Amino acid sequence: MGLQETVLMQLRDLILRGDYAPGERLAEQQLAERLGASRTPVRSALAALEQEGLVEPSAGGGYEVRQFTSAEVADAIAVRGHLEGMAARLVAEHGVPRQLALDLQACLDEGDAALAAPVLKVPHYARYAAMNDRFHALILEASGNRALQRAVQLNDKLPFAPASAMLPMQGSLALDRDWMLYAHRQHHMLVQALKAGEGVRAEALAVEHTQVAQFNLRQALERRAESEKAMPAIRLVIGR
Repeated sequence: MGLQETVLMQLRDLILRGDYAPGERLAEQQLAERLGASRTPVRSALAALEQEGLVEPSAGGGYEVRQFTSAEVADAIAVRGHLEGMAARLVAEHGVPRQLALDLQACLDEGDAALAAPVLKVPHYARYAAMNDRFHALILEASGNRALQRAVQLNDKLPFAPASAMLPMQGSLALDRDWMLYAHRQHHMLVQALKAGEGVRAEALAVEHTQVAQFNLRQALERRAESEKAMPAIRLVIGR
C-alpha cells in the first residue's frame, strides 16, 4: 500500500460525498494541502480517476469532476457483477492451478490482516483496496476469456464501477468494518467454491458480492441527501 492508493481512496470519497460538485475544477495544490500529501500522488490519483470516469480534463487545464447519476453507477456495478460472475464460473470449471490458489490465499491473508484492527482508518481501507483489486484481477485473468476481460476493462471506465471504488467509507466506522468483514467473508467463500470446481455457486457468489457495493452506494446517497438538507446552499446533483 502506498500514498497514491490512500490519496486515491480519499479523493473518490470526497467526490462521492459531494464535496466537489460536477464541473468543479480540482486544483492539485489545494487537494494536496487538504489531504496532507504532495502534488505527485495527487496528480497520479487524478489520472487514475480519469480512467475510472470520475473526472475529466478541464478546459483551463487540470481536471474537473464529471457529472454522473446514481442510476449510471448502479447499472455499472450490476454489469460488473455479472461479468465477474462469468469469470468466476469459468475459473471453477477450468480448475484452479497451484499458483493461482497460492495467489488467492495471499489475498485472503492480506485482507484478513487489513481488517484486523478494531477501528478502520484510511490506511486500512487503502491496504484492503489494493488487495481487493488484485483478488478480482487474478480471477479475471484466470478466466482466460479475452472478450470478457475487455468488457470488464470498458465497464471500469464508468464512475465507481471498479472493484474497490465503492468501499464503505460513508457510514459509521463500526458499520463500515462490519460490511468490509462481510465482503471479505464472501472472498473466502468464493475461493472455496473455485477450488471445489463449483461453477454455479462461484458465479452466484461473485454476483452477490456486488450487492455490498450497491448497499454502499445507497448509504452514500442517503448521507449526501442529509448533507444537502443541512446545507441547502450546496447543490449535489448526483441522482436520477
